[in-house]
Amino acid sequence: MMNFKFKLMITRSQSLIIITLLIAAYYLVCGIYLNSLGYFNQESLFYVEKTRIIFEGVGYKLKVIGLTAPAIPFFATFAFTPVSSLLAPVIASALGTAALFYLMATTLIKKTDDDYYLLLLILIFLFHPGLLYTACSGKAIYMALIFFYMFFLNIFKFYTSNTTFHISIASICLVVLLFCDYKFIWLTLFFIPLIFSIALQSLNLAEKESLFRMTQSFNSPSLRRKLINKTFAMYVILFILPITSIICYKLLNLANANDTDYFLNSPYATWNVLAERLMYEKTALRPDFKTPETSLLISMRMIMFCPLILFAITLFWRSTYQILTLLTPFAFVEFLHIKYEKVILVHEYYLMFLILAILCFAIKAQPLKNSFWFKSVLTIIILVQFYTGYYFLANSLIDDERNFITVLKDRTPDEQQDENHDMANYINGLPDGSKVLIDDAIAYPIVAFTNDVGNLTLPYQENFLSAIETPNQYVGYILIANTKNALAGYTILNARYAPVMYQTGNNYSTLQKAYETEHWALYKLY
Repeated sequence: MMNFKFKLMITRSQSLIIITLLIAAYYLVCGIYLNSLGYFNQESLFYVEKTRIIFEGVGYKLKVIGLTAPAIPFFATFAFTPVSSLLAPVIASALGTAALFYLMATTLIKKTDDDYYLLLLILIFLFHPGLLYTACSGKAIYMALIFFYMFFLNIFKFYTSNTTFHISIASICLVVLLFCDYKFIWLTLFFIPLIFSIALQSLNLAEKESLFRMTQSFNSPSLRRKLINKTFAMYVILFILPITSIICYKLLNLANANDTDYFLNSPYATWNVLAERLMYEKTALRPDFKTPETSLLISMRMIMFCPLILFAITLFWRSTYQILTLLTPFAFVEFLHIKYEKVILVHEYYLMFLILAILCFAIKAQPLKNSFWFKSVLTIIILVQFYTGYYFLANSLIDDERNFITVLKDRTPDEQQDENHDMANYINGLPDGSKVLIDDAIAYPIVAFTNDVGNLTLPYQENFLSAIETPNQYVGYILIANTKNALAGYTILNARYAPVMYQTGNNYSTLQKAYETEHWALYKLY
């Protein structure tokens, strides 16, 4: 009988691997198809451009390798760049989201042998618009969700095992999470008071209620000393590694870029510096613009997106620490809204509530597995979430999110990158050996679409500033952002660039416009 059960578990595990591979194939087909329709987003093109610099560029590239952020998703695209540089982020996100499914399904089948819950999980990963966006867009959301899930999974494991090993693993997951999205550093603020509750819960006391446990601990000198020591130890275990990692990374930025926050503030290091600013400015200029959080708490929007999280919280209504843990992401997004008031929250922060809700049901599936009404309500809520997932993407203020669901629904070509394609194709058709001066702070989509990055003079190269001052000695062409380009003010290569304004000046070569689009102009030097 024992051997039969062991074989049955192996068979189930193998079946899960097959399902994961099929889901990965499904994501790859969808992602490649959307890519063929012309769907790209700023983040994936940024990764494409930086990886092409590393593999094909000429010059000192260590700064690009070490300081491009977010670092972990950027490195994840390396393995797939030899397959196709443009498809590398899509392949990484497709396989990464399939890996997220495998991790969650593994947790689920360990808790229950009821395959109905596994079927629901499969349906969520196959049809939820937000998870399709995660898998097929080429964005780094998948990596953040994986380690967000692992972080909270180990926190919950600690509650049941009361061993600090899981806190140590959670700390490692938090480190990786910070290098996937630095904004998660603020999540730690809300774990500082929670750590005290966790330490209190870990004491071996007969009392179960938090208030009585606290009273008993404070009244006893030995228990008070033990509580203080445990609290301090847990602070060290959970936070010392993330803090040390961030300090070291900031010192690396200081040593190589003379700025500890280079990876946060430089458009050469991260894609979202200008993207977030431009998106807010474009949105704020709309006549009908109204910040969605002005009349409604952002937490309520998260609940509207993921009503499953409320249902999940009710499963722990007798567990104070678990409920406090589940409430920390709500405090986190409220804090982000206050601190980054001119930044629209991206879909990643909505999806983390879906992941957290699924984790709760995976943990609590076993005691409730035979409840018909529980399964019925759960199924209905999941079906509702398919609609809310679609609604939030279709009505998003962020162009990349809205374009994705439009292309996915209509299956029509996306023309958002056509202009960048046209300019890149013209550059590709220049005579062999033609050097082009480009500032990839804003022109990285064009660089991503070019055939030969080695012929481009870019800011990472030591001769870039010299080429800016005396372009005729270094390049034959200059790419200029014209006055209609919303990002023209963020680059020196714009209509106010001296060689363009004073074409017949003392030391400037004669420039002639070789090719022009609505937002870009390519000049040839004579």
